[in-house]
Amino acid sequence: MALTDTAIRNCKPKEKPYKVTDSQGLYLLVNPGGSKLWRVRYRRNGVERKLAIGPYPQFTLAEARSARDEARRLLAHDIDPNAAKRQARIEASMRAENSFAKVAEELLAKREKEGVSPRTLEKYRWLIKLLGNEFGRRPITEISPAELLHEIRRHERRGRYETAKRLRSFASRVFRYAAATARADRDPAQLLIGALIQPRAKHFAAITDPVAFGGLLRAIEDYEGDPAVMHAVKLTPHVFQRPGELRHMEWAEINFEKKIWTLPAEKMKMRQPHAVPLSRQSLGILESMRGLTGKGKYVFPSVRTRARPISENTVAAALRRMGYTKEQMTAHGFRTSASSLLNECGKWNPDAIERALAHTVSGEIRRKYNQSAYWAERVEMAQWWSDYLDELRDGGNR
Repeated sequence: MALTDTAIRNCKPKEKPYKVTDSQGLYLLVNPGGSKLWRVRYRRNGVERKLAIGPYPQFTLAEARSARDEARRLLAHDIDPNAAKRQARIEASMRAENSFAKVAEELLAKREKEGVSPRTLEKYRWLIKLLGNEFGRRPITEISPAELLHEIRRHERRGRYETAKRLRSFASRVFRYAAATARADRDPAQLLIGALIQPRAKHFAAITDPVAFGGLLRAIEDYEGDPAVMHAVKLTPHVFQRPGELRHMEWAEINFEKKIWTLPAEKMKMRQPHAVPLSRQSLGILESMRGLTGKGKYVFPSVRTRARPISENTVAAALRRMGYTKEQMTAHGFRTSASSLLNECGKWNPDAIERALAHTVSGEIRRKYNQSAYWAERVEMAQWWSDYLDELRDGGNR
């Protein structure tokens, strides 16, 4: 007699396991502990076998019968249902191993061996985290353009257009790597080009008026706080490198005798090594820090632990405490200020200024030429610039 849900619920555990049959080989195994498990009995090549379907009520009576019917269909095609179940389990495991997150981490491990900077790898891992754990567990071959778009638009709806753009670009890198390693045959992210809101070009606020810039330098001179922050803020206008490069400055990169700060390629945005001539004023700031942090790795360590540098927004936060809003001045804006004022004075070759800013130039020959030919001019320019900053701070204006 066929089972009903009421009959199943009324099955009580006994001292020994017992079976309650349904039809066509389907039965329910009731265990002494109270668990109820669906099984299908079938014969193949004259041998009786059993197929485990799953527990009740996770698998309803209707679902158990459907699984039984599928097993009978496989048998009709000379396929062992247990063999098919094992194969499905193996394929599911392989899909899990080829999840988006797994492939992404493998790509990151490859890029790390190729010399990508730890900061870049950190940003990539941040992007993986933004896509979410559920998305990360999805088999990479099963992710559709619509699914990826849904995940990215969660950030777009919050106005994070630049983040959404980076997520699409990063996802495209992962899909292309999966295709190159024979684990995917398409890049769904490529199809999303044009679907996202384009972020407006980001311009870093900067003070380019000499008198106003002098006022900022006086505010910096009067600024009080953690010594690492104070000295980092004071050094920033003199060397005008990117905020991330300055906060990651290491003592091993400073040569006091040659008066040079040498940044390795892996720390640079354009992946080219860069040397910064240090003026007398810059060296003085660094000498003050050497007595405080010279035995550690970083010139400007975090107040919490010397194993890490000051945080990404430290200089910007100091500017806010000085009374400058993000619409008036940014940490990155010191580069714009230096570029504008150095070009306006007319004393220096524009290519020398570009090299000082670590901007790349087109052409391998021209790039190598600029790295060497303008060094003497850059050394002179670095000292002139620091002297000029002192003059502006003291109220002068050339």
